[in-house]
Amino acid sequence: MTHPFIHRPVAPEDVDWTLLNAGISKANIPALLMILYQVSGDERWLNEPYAPKRSPGLDDNDSGQLPEPIQQEIRTAAKSAIADWVRGNKLKVPRPDNARLAEMLSVAMTEHVPQEYGDIIAAGMEYEAIARAASDGESNKTAIVIGGGVSGICAGIELDRLGIAYTLFEKNEDFGGTWFENRYPGCGVDTPSLTYTFSCRPNDWSKYFPLRDEIEGYLIDTAHSFGLYDNAQFNTKVEEARWNEGTGRWDVTITKPDGKREKHSADYLFSAVGILNIPQYPKIEGLDGFTGQVYHTSRWPKDAQVAGKRVAVIGNGASGMQVAPAIADEVAEMTIFARSKQWAAPFPQFHKDIPEGVRYLMQVMPLYRAWLEQRLSWTFNDRVHGTLFRDPDWAHPDRAVNEINDGHRRAFTRYVMQELEDRPDLIEHVLPDYPPFAKRMLLDNGWYRTIKKPHVRLIPEHLAKVEGSRLISSSGESVEVDVIILATGFQTTNVLGSYDIIGRDGQLLHDKWGQDDAAAYLGTLVPGFPNFFILLGPNVGSGHGGSMIRNIENQMHYAGQVVLAARKEGAMSVEVRSDVYEKYRRKIDEAHEKLVWTHPGTENWYRNSNGRVVAITPWRNDAFWRMTRSPNEAELAFGYEPASADENKVEAG
Repeated sequence: MTHPFIHRPVAPEDVDWTLLNAGISKANIPALLMILYQVSGDERWLNEPYAPKRSPGLDDNDSGQLPEPIQQEIRTAAKSAIADWVRGNKLKVPRPDNARLAEMLSVAMTEHVPQEYGDIIAAGMEYEAIARAASDGESNKTAIVIGGGVSGICAGIELDRLGIAYTLFEKNEDFGGTWFENRYPGCGVDTPSLTYTFSCRPNDWSKYFPLRDEIEGYLIDTAHSFGLYDNAQFNTKVEEARWNEGTGRWDVTITKPDGKREKHSADYLFSAVGILNIPQYPKIEGLDGFTGQVYHTSRWPKDAQVAGKRVAVIGNGASGMQVAPAIADEVAEMTIFARSKQWAAPFPQFHKDIPEGVRYLMQVMPLYRAWLEQRLSWTFNDRVHGTLFRDPDWAHPDRAVNEINDGHRRAFTRYVMQELEDRPDLIEHVLPDYPPFAKRMLLDNGWYRTIKKPHVRLIPEHLAKVEGSRLISSSGESVEVDVIILATGFQTTNVLGSYDIIGRDGQLLHDKWGQDDAAAYLGTLVPGFPNFFILLGPNVGSGHGGSMIRNIENQMHYAGQVVLAARKEGAMSVEVRSDVYEKYRRKIDEAHEKLVWTHPGTENWYRNSNGRVVAITPWRNDAFWRMTRSPNEAELAFGYEPASADENKVEAG
């Protein structure tokens, strides 16, 4: 393997030096300082007067808050250093050790980054790539993957690497998953594009936070690049997956596009359906009799018409905050029913294009891209995690969980009041009374500006009843509308609710979990369900922020290592031991009880009907990364002999 920081992706004679220098002139100063240190080996670039200063908020701190002359000195030195590297000079510090990487990121972030975090920095920068266990050749094992979104793509890439033949079933007509289904105006990602990228396939993103079409295009291109289409069957719905004790395989019943049913069998089953695929439709009296059009954001029709219409938006979570500003200037009137209040952070990068020169710099100098990604990963993934623990001695638990969290509350409150200073009547309807981060922090993409518009009306209540074209709130306020937009999210606690999974002794997974109480070891393994792996399963999503792609990749890496362990053992099946599963479940629950998401009186989509957090992880990202590096074989149960040798692979019916 040729490391990207050694290999020059663009030959010197092919470099557009004008464009490259233009990129350096607009590049992120803290990331340039990391390059200068590694190219020159000179530690002065990590110290005063060059060390960056803290920037408020979530912006990229491109200036490093440094005086203009210092910035220009850094950029001039960076142009020379990068040119020397492109022309063949070697890095003086090609591989900082992991502790040093954490120290460097601390300088770049102007705050303490724990030393152990250097492990995940090294992995993210591919310094640890060669330590990853490889397959020992082709396998006679087979697999079925259910779902063609991010998780399914991760699964297909890893199974190819392991030499395991697989078939992928996807209910839609193409890859993309969430990004295929969600087509509403304004749909986009709330994590930076550099972190919302497969580690095996960097992308030349056009925006710092890409919108839905660019994301879907990237996923489809990735599926093409890795040959996943050769193994995929689309418009195919999985009805049931049943463990066959007699063959030691999974029998999966599907419905084909023509309505016919087939049964397919494989050694391993990977569920890649995620948690954002079953829409949450609210129970509202009279909704079925509404005389206009009803659109759920995740089922947005291609021919949807809102221009010139009287539109009601139900909900003000992530999708509501995206769709309302996106269509506000098209509609005749807009009414927003928002029974809950949401914290929303300033979003300086909203719809902001990455300058062409900066995009070129990332292509020519992969080390710049790597450091920029590490800064963004810390900012949006783990920076805030340590501030979310409930302090039992904190004097004001009603408004915050600790002193730092209270500081966040004050900062976000100031932002809301600034945005609404000319509409103080709205502040009491939108300013939350619960701690920041108790729900996933949203990004303000024009929400506060939208609710101030003269033709927009905010009703801080739930929609109680629909009578023809009239919508009535819980207090009796009413409005006539032509279109209802349900921005009501997904059934996030109904994990794997789209098909039946039957394990050993005919046990239905939904019965094991109950209605909404899913659990899995590392979000991946469940006892009694051998050779079965869940991707983006229970307690894997990130509540404190960050890209779900990283945790899915971690899970799939772990699943691959479990498969290799079974291969080494000569085992027919592998599953997690029940005691290990139960211990991990208790560990998860105990960790969540210390965090903001279980703050009394707070409702969020992370928790089930009993208040247990089932959707998100309590772990910092580097902690989960360590947990998923290599399985402890003592925690696994291996099986060696099927009840019979019947291995029929396909049975049409």
